[in-house]
Amino acid sequence: MAHMKEKVLALVLGSCLVVLLTGCYSTIDGRTKAGIPFQKDRFVSLYERPVDQIFAAAKEVLSHNGTLYGENTIAKTLEAKVDTRTVRVKVEEVDPKTSRVTVQARKKGGTADADLASEIDKQIGMRLVK
Repeated sequence: MAHMKEKVLALVLGSCLVVLLTGCYSTIDGRTKAGIPFQKDRFVSLYERPVDQIFAAAKEVLSHNGTLYGENTIAKTLEAKVDTRTVRVKVEEVDPKTSRVTVQARKKGGTADADLASEIDKQIGMRLVK
């Protein structure tokens, strides 16, 4: 009987491990997607610029690097394909003089791509300096 309990416990623990490793992650626009959770997939920056100016710069950067296929002008979110990766950008007002930009990047299989998120974030910042 004890041997059977060990098998059941091992099966339950194995199932929990599979769920944790291949679960879901939250997107910056509030949706849930299949992928590996708990990975650093986003960068956040603050700028002393209005939301609309940053949103326009982010749109230019995403269009230059890939294909822009999602734009929500009310929530100020953008979605694009850069190579085989999905990049999402969200621009929010912190106060009348400051805005926050969040860039999220995920590879095709749902794993994080922090390097690409960092690169897009940097390009948005550089576009604002021009």
